[in-house]
Amino acid sequence: MKVTSQWKPSRLPVLVGLAAVLTMLLVLMGSSGAPAQPPKADPANCAAGRTVPASKISIQLWTFNRYIGSGERADEAPDGAPGPEATTAERLEFVFAFLSDAGYTKIEPFSFHGLTVEEFDALAKEYGLKVPSRHMSTNPATWEANLADAKLLGQHMTGSGGFAPPGIGSYENTLATAATLNELGELSVKNGTGPIFGHNHRAEFTTMYVDAQGDGTLKSAWQILVENTDPRYVDFQLDVGWATIAGEDAAALIEQYGDRISSLHVKDAIVIVTDQEWEQTTIGQGDVDWEAVFEAAQGKVRYYTIEQDPPVEPFSFAAESFRYVDCLVF
Repeated sequence: MKVTSQWKPSRLPVLVGLAAVLTMLLVLMGSSGAPAQPPKADPANCAAGRTVPASKISIQLWTFNRYIGSGERADEAPDGAPGPEATTAERLEFVFAFLSDAGYTKIEPFSFHGLTVEEFDALAKEYGLKVPSRHMSTNPATWEANLADAKLLGQHMTGSGGFAPPGIGSYENTLATAATLNELGELSVKNGTGPIFGHNHRAEFTTMYVDAQGDGTLKSAWQILVENTDPRYVDFQLDVGWATIAGEDAAALIEQYGDRISSLHVKDAIVIVTDQEWEQTTIGQGDVDWEAVFEAAQGKVRYYTIEQDPPVEPFSFAAESFRYVDCLVF
């Protein structure tokens, strides 16, 4: 409304106040005329002190694999969760909505669950979820197509749930795997999607070889891979749970190799017998010293990706683990 000279200056504060109230009402009502939902509160840290920022916390969707794929454990999911009778896409959308409400802003997929990459990207964005990393095939024959998908998703790093072929079945194969990682990683960097990462399980630490082409000492396959890959093109996603099961001190690994470890799989486990008997559990309820791990990771690790391998009730695990990681003071 245009203000003319007949309006007295003394009435302006009242008009400004009325305009502010009207603006607030319009925002609350929304375009449909119904009350709009209040803005989502940022996840709050539970105590004063240094914690892992919520913006760096992600989750590996393998945790939800059985629910998304078949509706398994839907009876333990939150009210309204689509069950086995629903489509995969409907269950995936419910998971995205749940994760967003739980405080997650990032996910690490391993599959598009029958959607095209464009459809998957649009659905993730609808719920405010970014995809900085993804577990994808490292087959050199399909790497170019995988990199195109990674570009569309806005990934900062590429990789898989393991390592590139031919694997670590022999010393020679381990060196060949390092060479493959260098080649694929260089292509990824040139693609603008960052270095390729390798992801460990137990075997990378328990498989040992004499480093005949190095210094001649006995080393784990993981160490041989680190020492024979180019840091410009290759880094590592340290799965803390599997490293712990294998008998490694994850915090010490990060201290020693932190410049090569770009992300963590935040996985916890109760180790009954090292490398023989264990069970995975909610983050903070196992044997991992997370304060030491997060202290070592400070300033080195870019993303903290929560995961538990199925079978697991994924919803309560995801929510409780997010709160633990985001609230632990170290």
